[in-house]
Amino acid sequence: MENDKIIHVFSGLGADERVFCRLDFSGFEVVFIRWITPEKREPIEHYARRLSGQITTPNPVLLGLSFGGIMAVEVAKLMATRKIILLSSAKNRWEIPFSYRLFGALKLHKCLPPRLLKTPNPLTDWFFGVQTPEDKALLAAILVDTDPVFLAWATDQIVRWANTQNPANCLHIHGEQDRILPLRHVRADIAIARGGHLMVLNQAGTLSEILAREIRE
Repeated sequence: MENDKIIHVFSGLGADERVFCRLDFSGFEVVFIRWITPEKREPIEHYARRLSGQITTPNPVLLGLSFGGIMAVEVAKLMATRKIILLSSAKNRWEIPFSYRLFGALKLHKCLPPRLLKTPNPLTDWFFGVQTPEDKALLAAILVDTDPVFLAWATDQIVRWANTQNPANCLHIHGEQDRILPLRHVRADIAIARGGHLMVLNQAGTLSEILAREIRE
């Protein structure tokens, strides 16, 4: 398949390709980047270099959801890319809410046991913006399956992310009702009405149309 028909997809924090099950990638070959176990105290830049070994396409298209978008930005520092598409994510440290960065500076996030973040409950449903029984069940399954070691490492990387450089050829798509990374903190190119943090589930039709148009450009 032609290089411009291949999309390398980074899932969200601890998630996998299940969160993209409703997107229509017809006409494209999708390569899902697999999370690997982080080394002890591994910097995000080093992790990105190890992760980039899964990408063999020249000038690839990278699509990242949430923490996957952060990793896509880091990987893009290591190679030329045709386009980077961020969904419900951040381009630089200034788009991470100040409260998260404060937690990182004070290391308060280390007081949160990973099992607490892995436990499905009505509060997590509200934060992620899932409402239907099907979406809640999918989120619950993803949280339960999340590796606690990866979860603790990734959470630490998010709140201490130091990147100040916006990637080139970047399209940032964000939900107007994102409660985890509120729209007011980011400079989005496209804002999705009624879109929450997991708008890939409940706004899949709208996103599929946008992605098909933008990736082909």
